[in-house]
Amino acid sequence: MKVAPSAPLLFFDSGVGGLSILAPARALLPTAPIVYAADSAGFPYGTKSEAEIAARVPALLGRLVERFRPRLAVIACNTASTIALSAVRAALNIPVVGTVPAIKPAALMSQSRVFGVLGTDATVRQPYVDRLAAEFGADCTVLRHGSAALVQLAEAKLRGEPLDPAIAKDALAGLLEQPGGDRMDIVVLACTHFPLVEAELAAAAPRPLRFVHGGEGIARRIAYLTQGQSWPSSPPPGKAVFTRLDGSVATLATALSDFGIDEMEAL
Repeated sequence: MKVAPSAPLLFFDSGVGGLSILAPARALLPTAPIVYAADSAGFPYGTKSEAEIAARVPALLGRLVERFRPRLAVIACNTASTIALSAVRAALNIPVVGTVPAIKPAALMSQSRVFGVLGTDATVRQPYVDRLAAEFGADCTVLRHGSAALVQLAEAKLRGEPLDPAIAKDALAGLLEQPGGDRMDIVVLACTHFPLVEAELAAAAPRPLRFVHGGEGIARRIAYLTQGQSWPSSPPPGKAVFTRLDGSVATLATALSDFGIDEMEAL
């Protein structure tokens, strides 16, 4: 099927976390048209029930695809991906890329055979995470901890607000203080918000830890699925779409501009 050069890549998240996926994708596909959609009316996802997310995400993506006609959609949210990815793929007639916790690379890298999975409460309890841990980290101790506060920290950082260092410290303590935490050498950032505060996490760590996430791998997957397609000769202005456009969203304008997004509108 021929794809128009103007057909965008659609990135979807509950908030700004998906920007950690958008950044490496833009590095590989610098002239790609971008629509970044944030479900600000439903934020945050990590404290919602599976049923709420399973109903909300496919419906919203259906509306977004109908409106913007993207060539590909990225669910740039671990919580939404681990719960709703299969339903979204069944509902849409375009390729859909999900973001799942980077447990496989963590298991390959860990020297101590103990690594942590730091995500939202909803992500870390998913059977999908159980399956990944069993398949790729069967010989490892896999610690898990959910932090809603760390999601809020990432949002606050992009709004330019003062940051409380205790939030990152507490999130890491949730892993380090578990049995085996003293041997943990790698932390999987299993929420797309968390790479945005990786520097704060590293500063809060009592000893050097390696942080891994799937952004670069997802970018390579996007490039693979769109290879041979036509792109504009220069990047058009990126567009951000919010399910609720209010004053708090306006404070993100500077940060969004840093990611090549200069237009904002409501869904």
